[in-house]
Amino acid sequence: MDQFAGISFEAWVIIAVALAFDFVNGFHDAANSIATAVATRVLAPRYAVAWAAFWNFVAFLVFSTAVAETIGTGTIKIDQVASLEVILAALIGAITFDLVTWYYGLPASSSHALVGGLAGAALAAEGPSALVASGIWKIAAFIVISPLLGMLLGVILMNLVMFLAQFVMGHGWGTLRGVNWVFRKLQLASAAAYSLGHGANDAQKTMGVIAAVILIDKSAPVEDFEITLPIVLAAHTAIALGTLTGGWRIVHTLGSKITKLQPVGGFSAETGAAITLFGTAALGIPVSTTHTITGAVVGVGATNRFSAVRWGLTGRVVWAWVLTIPCAALTAAVSYWITIAVGADIILPVGIAGAASWLVLFLRKKRRRQLEDPVFAPP
Repeated sequence: MDQFAGISFEAWVIIAVALAFDFVNGFHDAANSIATAVATRVLAPRYAVAWAAFWNFVAFLVFSTAVAETIGTGTIKIDQVASLEVILAALIGAITFDLVTWYYGLPASSSHALVGGLAGAALAAEGPSALVASGIWKIAAFIVISPLLGMLLGVILMNLVMFLAQFVMGHGWGTLRGVNWVFRKLQLASAAAYSLGHGANDAQKTMGVIAAVILIDKSAPVEDFEITLPIVLAAHTAIALGTLTGGWRIVHTLGSKITKLQPVGGFSAETGAAITLFGTAALGIPVSTTHTITGAVVGVGATNRFSAVRWGLTGRVVWAWVLTIPCAALTAAVSYWITIAVGADIILPVGIAGAASWLVLFLRKKRRRQLEDPVFAPP
């Protein structure tokens, strides 16, 4: 805990806001972890969120913190920005966009919302020189690469398992019912693998922000940037709790509206997405887990038949992806200018009061917002 010794009250509050973003990320993005399992009725919703939350939390035992380091030092030049107001404005931009897309049930990317928030706030504070161009371009490239890779792996895996299933049934070694039973069990493993990859990617982004806040507050050199165990545990706890809250609107969009899934398809989509996330986490590349699993779901649906994918809704989702970074950046830039004009000492208590009010309203209306389909009803 020595890393936290001596930091200011303002830094503590911004760390709390960062963890709030992680929590929002949990119920917004981690719904992706359970959507296919719930849609195929492999798990009841209450068990699905607990399963996903557990694997989100334990991801730190498997992966390094390379993604956190990319977010903390590879998107904006924190030694040049050196302002807690920039980090606060970035988080406001990311959280705002997350809540808007959650409300409309669109599986947009919390990761790209955070990157957009950081970029927008840094641009408002210092201009283009505050951005790490190589890091921004790498993240931008994977906006396209990660869903395409997820789609490709989804198609390959779906064709492979369909071939194996037909081979088994063709030789009289099993029935369709038996094959579905096997893949319902295998989908528990694929959902766990995807949730593990989600925790390795998304929780780490908050770790990078928290470490950057501490570095800025202490006016320490970039070389002192460090992701310690308390930061790791705090971030994974926040995203796991968010997962338990459940982003049911997005579960419904991803699990049934884009394409109908069977256990074979759910297993293929989750496994394809998990492989992608494991690779990018190992390389320290921040990617969108949302884009990855959505691409995999589309690939699986298109394998069955091209018309099985609801391309109209998919187009809306893609537009949400395209607009994520610029919208979050604009919101963060405006938040930065307001923070500078009004003062962080006023913005912070107002923001806390607003967040508390939203939480109360959310908890009160949660049951009323349950969807009629019992498969997607929250526990």
